[in-house]
Amino acid sequence: MLPRTERGRHGSPRRPLPAVRPRELDRWPAAQWSDDQHGQWLTETTSRIPTVVLGAVAASRLGIAGVPTGDGVGQQVMIGDRWFTVVGILAAVPLLPEIDRSVFVGWHAARSELAFDGHPTVLYIQTAEPAIEDVRAVLPETVNPQQPADVVVSRPSEALLAKRATQNAFSTLFLALAAVALLVGGIGVANTMVISVLERRAEIGLRRALGATRGQIRSQFLIESMMLALLGGVTGALLGGAATVAWATWHHWPVIVPLPATLAGLAGALVVGMAAGVYPSMRAAALAPTEALGSG
Repeated sequence: MLPRTERGRHGSPRRPLPAVRPRELDRWPAAQWSDDQHGQWLTETTSRIPTVVLGAVAASRLGIAGVPTGDGVGQQVMIGDRWFTVVGILAAVPLLPEIDRSVFVGWHAARSELAFDGHPTVLYIQTAEPAIEDVRAVLPETVNPQQPADVVVSRPSEALLAKRATQNAFSTLFLALAAVALLVGGIGVANTMVISVLERRAEIGLRRALGATRGQIRSQFLIESMMLALLGGVTGALLGGAATVAWATWHHWPVIVPLPATLAGLAGALVVGMAAGVYPSMRAAALAPTEALGSG
């Protein structure tokens, strides 16, 4: 039986019992159902008869450790003055501790056995995590357009807030590391191109003597700088993709290598190569033909 504090006048439940609509039977509990559960979730059939699914804490407080398999008869709990058979026990839900203390009853069984009037007092909304704040902002007007002030929307759990803070910290750290890597790569490309200009002074002088303009010399070394950076970007993308595939395969995760992020990385490499090649190309274009040929 439910504890005395859980029941009100005439044995009726004082605290609202979660009643699940038939069309929600296969959708809502999927995120909470894990390998640690016992029994099964409510079905279209069992939601019409006196059956319940217990949260992890509710089952522990009622002394129910498991649900018989096969043709075994499950234990029963009394809600109000009605007996309900336990058909399942949910795994613990860290982000929703109130679910662990709940007793889930089918929508039809709640109306026929517990005099449920069909008007829910608590709604659980499932949405994508990045859209939680946007959905939370429009819930009062959506749930009760006439009196939105009467709707109380709970804040996300502390665990979710901590997860968000950790993700933001890691994102900032990775962006800083990426900026440092781009800076080091750009300096490396610039040094390589400066050394190339010094070693190819005779080539530059010969091209100038044969009629090449300063702009053509500048374009040549600028394009070489961009190609060098692009080669490094392609190599890095291939190595990063291979590491991602290996790690995901090791953990049996789906392999996802986003194409937009890869293309953005290659575009960033081109920009870095262009910026790093400006000074070496200008230095090469500034060489006088006679001076360049004399140095060779």
